Amino acid sequence: MGETTPLAPRARRAVPLTAVPPSAPVVWYAAYGSNMHADRFARYLAGGRPAGGARSYPGCRDRRPPARTLPVLLPGVLYFALESAVWTGGMGFYDPAADGEMPARAHLVTAGQFADVAAQEMHREPGADLDLTRALATGRDRLGPGRYETLVCPGAIDGIPLLTFTAPWPLAAAALNPPAAAYLANLAAGLAEAHGWSPERAAAYLAGRPGAAPRWNAATILDALRRPPGGPGRAQWPPVT
Repeated sequence: MGETTPLAPRARRAVPLTAVPPSAPVVWYAAYGSNMHADRFARYLAGGRPAGGARSYPGCRDRRPPARTLPVLLPGVLYFALESAVWTGGMGFYDPAADGEMPARAHLVTAGQFADVAAQEMHREPGADLDLTRALATGRDRLGPGRYETLVCPGAIDGIPLLTFTAPWPLAAAALNPPAAAYLANLAAGLAEAHGWSPERAAAYLAGRPGAAPRWNAATILDALRRPPGGPGRAQWPPVT
């Protein structure tokens, strides 16, 4: 099996913002964890519980799907840390200052949708807009101490700001923790949908992320991806699009 499908789109990289816009009615939300998987992300927008999921999501004020999605590559590294109440095991976080390049999936959404997705990631009720001024001007803004309350703006794509959120600490200070098989399956499904990656390539990539070892290596992740779906939010493999 090849590493990419013949129809895999070319991944984009952000370019610097030439000027800080006075407002950003639409943004690219760069998902690098389970929200790379389209079905999973749809629950954050429209509300509901994903198949096999352990949590129901209230959804966004604006429940429309993304206007566009595309694969992106962000400077930095994905790592697994802390303990997820939804998945059990480590969650995915992003260190934009670490050496490396991280595949992600950019969803074109309204600024309000982005704010509501961020609220749901922090187990809060959606409904309040975010002030993106500092993040757009400096590339980073810590809104609070929570796990996903630090905004990161690596730049822009087609003149539209690219934003994501992560923890306030760097990789070097993280409490690393291996992720659950169901979480890895969602990430692998998202990598397949967005980047056209094969199970082998996804397994090798995920096994190399900080926090995956010693529980996981490429062979054990690949075996987990090929098991029948099960567990909280487990993605179907191959992913259904």
